[in-house]
Amino acid sequence: MKNKIDYADFYERVGRTNGWNFSSMNVVSEKVGWNFYEEVVRHTRSSDLLLDIGTGGGEAILSIAKEALLLVGIDLAQGMIETAQHNLQATGGHSNVRFLHMDAEKLHFPDCFFNVVSSRHSRFSASEVFRVLAQGGIFLTQQVSEHDKSNLSEAFGRGQSLGIQPGTLMERYKHKLQIAGFHDIQAREYNVVEHYATPEDLMFLLTHAPIIPDFGKVDTDFERFQQFVNEHRDEKGIRTNSARFMITARK
Repeated sequence: MKNKIDYADFYERVGRTNGWNFSSMNVVSEKVGWNFYEEVVRHTRSSDLLLDIGTGGGEAILSIAKEALLLVGIDLAQGMIETAQHNLQATGGHSNVRFLHMDAEKLHFPDCFFNVVSSRHSRFSASEVFRVLAQGGIFLTQQVSEHDKSNLSEAFGRGQSLGIQPGTLMERYKHKLQIAGFHDIQAREYNVVEHYATPEDLMFLLTHAPIIPDFGKVDTDFERFQQFVNEHRDEKGIRTNSARFMITARK
């Protein structure tokens, strides 16, 4: 069972202050298996309509705006959408990009509307994705595996997936996609070493992502943080791991 955390409140707060912009962090992941939005682009034609679920501050689809005819980013957090709108204006505006406040469990789009649907680190409804995808369309999702940042979860005694068997979420999603009607369901995984250059880089991550629920609200958190830094620091930085899985499925 996941540690209790008010995700809605967390994403609203982070959305208004940062979105999903982690570009300020100095972090190196060794030999990752793929770049998710490069995979999305690889399956997208210039004439396609693309939906991005859990778009956050829209950083990802703004970076690939030229790759599709229309790109729509949705997020459940109003704060994320406000940041996405600000980011869109800051780029000078892309006439083919839209950001909408919307629940992924109930998509307000016609049947068979999109050619590509993507979802990175966000919940989705397999049946709703299937409904809005055109025949032959593709769905791509990348999710955080249960053993991501495992040494951090152990150090703090809590984590968003602590105690859950690795692979549980991936198998659950594959099953839901199959039940929804998808075929050609394929999954890939990686688990690689990751180094954060400074304690400040790691602190930024923990305060802007729900890796350690309620980080900073427990009296011993900062003492444990310093101990973690001391015990996991080497010549490359502060060592942890990055574990992800990606699923692709066809309608």
